Amino acid sequence: MSKSLVIVFNPSAGARRRAKLHAALDLLYGLGVQFQLMETTARGDAEKFARISAEENGIVVAAGGDGTIAEVAAGLAGSRAILGILPLGTANVFALEMSVPLNPLEAARVLLMGRSTSVYPGILKRGSLKDRLFIQMVGVGLDSVVVHHLPLGLKRVFGKGAYVLQTLRDLTCYPFRSFRVQIDGNELEASGLVVTKGRYYAGRFQIAPQADPRETHFHILTLQQRNFMDALTHAAALGLGRLPYLSSISLQRGHDIQVFGAEIPVQADGDDAGSLPIHIVPFTQPLRVVVP
Repeated sequence: MSKSLVIVFNPSAGARRRAKLHAALDLLYGLGVQFQLMETTARGDAEKFARISAEENGIVVAAGGDGTIAEVAAGLAGSRAILGILPLGTANVFALEMSVPLNPLEAARVLLMGRSTSVYPGILKRGSLKDRLFIQMVGVGLDSVVVHHLPLGLKRVFGKGAYVLQTLRDLTCYPFRSFRVQIDGNELEASGLVVTKGRYYAGRFQIAPQADPRETHFHILTLQQRNFMDALTHAAALGLGRLPYLSSISLQRGHDIQVFGAEIPVQADGDDAGSLPIHIVPFTQPLRVVVP
């Protein structure tokens, strides 16, 4: 698609992911592709770099996990630039959603030979805090507490296993508090919530089989969890692909979601995103993404 790329890389992930990045860069260099590598040093850098690069209306590549991809997407929002993906994260949910190969060499080839498609991100409104664009999901409940507490060092060492370890830690003291959810004006109570643009969660686990990020609406999964055993039941069902079909789960579509509660953490695309209350709406313009 392009012989010139801007690549935004989050180096905090560690040496293994840098090695994967350089494997992709070696391939691009060997094919005569010109690229500019920009490395982040703090949260917000990826969005800033992407916004500057978007002025050229080319392909800006997010080299990292879902959080890095979301930051780059935020920087490109409203521009004519196209988002490319080198999936170097822990779960790589958005890459899986868009069928981008997880192998860095194959993903690099997609950047050159793929096509582009339009997706519709969401906007997370958080009161006095800056609005936040998300590309895959927002979660409230046990998963957001785990993300809020998860040490970066543990994630570097154990990868996906770090989330399992942190979940077991948090389950011992998690209070399973309920909160109010309004979906297009209709109110309900839940103790867990995932507002998603896509099918997948935490990797290849399906939670919304009919979801499609190319559509403007959201799929909203609400969970009723009262105790430790409910959480384990939901975790087992998630692993078996049966979570959306449990009687304690509600899955519906909506465009306008408001969530009210007392200082319960929120996660967006796997990163800490503050706390309740929140308001979620679709982004008004599509974002172009390179896909196979």
